[in-house]
Amino acid sequence: MAQSILITGAGAGIGRATARAFLDAGWRVGLIGRRADPLEETAGGHPSALVLPCDVTDEARVAAAFGAAAAHWGHLDALFNNAGVSLKGAPIDEIAVDDWRQLIEINLTGAFICAREAFGIMRRQSPQGGRIINNGSISAHVPRWGSVAYTASKHAITGLTRTISLDGRPFSIACGQIDIGNALTDMAEKMTRGVPQANGEIAVEPVMDVADVARSVLHMAALPLGANVQFMTVMATTMPYIGRG
Repeated sequence: MAQSILITGAGAGIGRATARAFLDAGWRVGLIGRRADPLEETAGGHPSALVLPCDVTDEARVAAAFGAAAAHWGHLDALFNNAGVSLKGAPIDEIAVDDWRQLIEINLTGAFICAREAFGIMRRQSPQGGRIINNGSISAHVPRWGSVAYTASKHAITGLTRTISLDGRPFSIACGQIDIGNALTDMAEKMTRGVPQANGEIAVEPVMDVADVARSVLHMAALPLGANVQFMTVMATTMPYIGRG
């Protein structure tokens, strides 16, 4: 039987590209996102796509969506914890506390809620086990200028990944993290026009095809549970990452 995966933030960008890559590879794919229309567009009528509109910060709706997918498929093999947002770059004293709270609620608490639900399903299903892949960021290693909320959330994702990896060992639940740099999505399109650098300059940065990210996530998910990519960094080859931290 085909393997199954839930993908959050599947209505656009990395989530959409990844969902389509998994569908093309023969997986059964549950599409999680706040609005149904973008998820339907991602699905494109594919018979193996399951559209599950859901706000990742709402634990009751997450439980209902994940439970519906597990019941429909009979087994959950993987979760790609991808949903996330960013803020306009600014020094910390110019970041509104409400904006900080909203970002942390989506990027961190939402990832925790989804991982918690997937972990529970994987722990109790038969055969036991599964894989959780968290979307980190280059910012999980080094910050960009003015990115305090986003960078803090992605450092926290690394802690989430490490603890799930440890807690999942008795239950055959593997957990890994993919840290992505400058994949060309709507969120990263600004890189092609110029973004602030650490020295105060504005510079255009190299980008990579989002399909390369999708293939990387697929590789991680397709491994047998006896093997795990704990951390993967995939980025535009010449982007200013090496040398900036």
